[in-house]
Amino acid sequence: MLPDYETMLTRALENLPEEVLSTSRFEVPKVVGHIQGQRTVLSNVHQIASFLNRDVNDLVKYILRELATPGDLKPKGLILGRKVSAGRINEKVRQFTREFVLCKECGKPDTKVSKENRITFLRCMACGARHPVMAKL
Repeated sequence: MLPDYETMLTRALENLPEEVLSTSRFEVPKVVGHIQGQRTVLSNVHQIASFLNRDVNDLVKYILRELATPGDLKPKGLILGRKVSAGRINEKVRQFTREFVLCKECGKPDTKVSKENRITFLRCMACGARHPVMAKL
């Protein structure tokens, strides 16, 4: 006699490896910085770019363009030419992550940016999907 569906489902779930059952969430780090006079100093922009596996210059270029502010990248961090709230900067980092890091199909951050001819693509190493992205990088 064959086991019923519930028994087979329970047995299958017990035999699954633990890494399949865990759902770790990709969490973008928050910017760390302070306002110094009329400028905003971000001290962890290099760590954020490293965590996102993107070039720090691409991330800085995106943030400066989106905030419409001048800035200067130094070894110790990014100096913005005006006062900007941490909330606005964090939102721009999240937008950058959605556009240039996370896969549109599976949502995983295991992607690479590649350029073919004159089109920039976001290629997912996890599921193999490939999507064109705006050439803002």
